[in-house]
Amino acid sequence: MGVLNKRRPSVSLSLGIVLLFMVVLFATEGRCEKREAVIIELEGAIGPATATFLRKAIEDAQEQNAPLAVVRLDTPGGLASSMRTMVKAIMNAEIPVVVYVSPRGAGAASAGVLVTISAHIAAMAPGTNIGAAHPVTAGGKDIQKTMSEKVVNDMASYARGIARERGRNAEWVEKAIRESVSITADEAVKKKVVDLVARDLEELMELINGKEVMVKGKKVVLNTSDLLLRHYKPGLRDRILKTVSDPNIAYILMMIGLAGLYFELSHPGAIFPGVIGAISLILAFYSFQTLPVNYAGLLLIVLAIIFFIAEIKVTSYGVLSLGGLVSLTLGSIMLFEDVRVSLKLVTPTIVLIGSFFVVVSTIAFRAYRSKPKSGMEGLIGTTGLVKKTIDPEGLIFVHGEIWRAVADEKIEDGERVEVEGAEGLTLKVKRVVNETP
Repeated sequence: MGVLNKRRPSVSLSLGIVLLFMVVLFATEGRCEKREAVIIELEGAIGPATATFLRKAIEDAQEQNAPLAVVRLDTPGGLASSMRTMVKAIMNAEIPVVVYVSPRGAGAASAGVLVTISAHIAAMAPGTNIGAAHPVTAGGKDIQKTMSEKVVNDMASYARGIARERGRNAEWVEKAIRESVSITADEAVKKKVVDLVARDLEELMELINGKEVMVKGKKVVLNTSDLLLRHYKPGLRDRILKTVSDPNIAYILMMIGLAGLYFELSHPGAIFPGVIGAISLILAFYSFQTLPVNYAGLLLIVLAIIFFIAEIKVTSYGVLSLGGLVSLTLGSIMLFEDVRVSLKLVTPTIVLIGSFFVVVSTIAFRAYRSKPKSGMEGLIGTTGLVKKTIDPEGLIFVHGEIWRAVADEKIEDGERVEVEGAEGLTLKVKRVVNETP
């Protein structure tokens, strides 16, 4: 009996270990059955919003212990600073990252070349191309000669380092930067710029299954069999950021904001223009965080608003308004460093906003200079009829009302008087000369 009692704890312990092992096994099997590759869709120009979106998507995939992240890329290029952020996010990822240039007809041009070659595995769909990575300004123009040499040399050395790290054709990548060469998907595989060509995501998963890649110095063998695909969806903040980080949208928001606040300041109590203006300005400043703002351009636009406001107080015969329009035009052109607001947008915007400021300034100036038509101030200069002899105080009829009035002389009942001023509710008047009642 004593032996049996001694055995019971060991039997219970063994059963507990077996049950724990089974729970862990089932839990592990459950996770394996739900293994998901995160698909990150990147389409359009590369900018701050794109870089932030990619970085957050990779971080989310790592937190979810995803075995793989696939970046589906289609881009004409974009900002170099944003491209570097994306390259760093990919190269420092704790999970394998595949960049897949697709669908058919897509391309990885300019900054997209470096994003593609930075991946652990680079793939392209049939009918796509890669290349033309020579640095230019955001407007598409060549950079000045001296600066161009610096930028091109820097970009070429940066690209060579990435290509060699990933075991890709560094010579061709440098040529794409210096000579803007571009090649098809099949040519890119032959030249060892990318690793493979896949018709779609399903075929891509099949082709990379079993491949070995280096992730932060460690060898990782990809197991993509029965891997589910989960598309990473941008949140509300990402969608707003992507929209307002467009320099054209940011410019429009700023102009609406300035116009709304200006109208509110020149016509206090309107409320609605002030509310819209404040919201637009906040959104504009939010987008300025992601854009290379030229503060000289921003100051010129603010100076234009100051000129328009000064036009209300100062008689400049249109000089201040003209200066405001010139400042507004120059500021709009200089507003951003590496990106440019479309001239097709700037021209009508300056005409509309400039006309708005001039018209509102003119109305406010006339209202400021015009004689008051109501209240005690509105009575000054008007004439009335004496109803009760003023000596020195009496009553007069003016503006359809009877008022108490005082004068420096005696004025008889029935005579005409002119209002000179007011003290409280008592009017100070004088006799109207050469005018009979």
